[in-house]
Amino acid sequence: MDALLQQFFNLDIMSRALPLILQGLTQTVLLCVIVIPLGLIGGLLFALVSLARSRTIRYAMIVAIDFFRAVPPLVLLIFVYSGLPFAGIRLSPLTAVAVAFFLNTSSYYGEIYRAGIESVGRGQWDAARSTGLNLFDTLASVILPQAVRNVLPDLVSNTVEVVKLTSIASVVALPELLYSADMARSITFNASPIVLAAAIYLVMLWPVVRLISRLERRMAS
Repeated sequence: MDALLQQFFNLDIMSRALPLILQGLTQTVLLCVIVIPLGLIGGLLFALVSLARSRTIRYAMIVAIDFFRAVPPLVLLIFVYSGLPFAGIRLSPLTAVAVAFFLNTSSYYGEIYRAGIESVGRGQWDAARSTGLNLFDTLASVILPQAVRNVLPDLVSNTVEVVKLTSIASVVALPELLYSADMARSITFNASPIVLAAAIYLVMLWPVVRLISRLERRMAS
């Protein structure tokens, strides 16, 4: 038991690794601040285009959404960071992660938005248009508020997955939370910094998980 505590729950090593891990946490928060709003906006655009009247445009966007959902985000990140330089496009690690995550998260958010928009009855569209609202005002004032309310638990749940997704940014040497914890582990030859990073993730995401449960119960009642 003592060996287990020393290897995974060594408070002295955790305290020495904490400054480095907090630097990684700052990078993780920065990634979330960039990726989540971009993903929400991009997902909404994806959803709206996928509902276009033109069959060609609609199918092309659906194929794009399915493609970026099917490709593993790690593969997409490696392609953006290591593949684009062969085309003369060199991105910094932060930019490469932001682009790859934008494509991945937008596709998931887009599918959620699309399901929410389709859940709003056609009568709502007709009623809004009959009052003189144009298409944009109908979407912004009538359809989207109802659509977002219908899929809010899914949107929040997907946001949790985006936060956890930031951990793979370490493959392009971006010093996010897990990367910093792993650096501390390699220096100390002890797994306690990894456990500390996991605890930080838990503290960040547990309230959101409870919020999802509350939203789901409210939607079901």
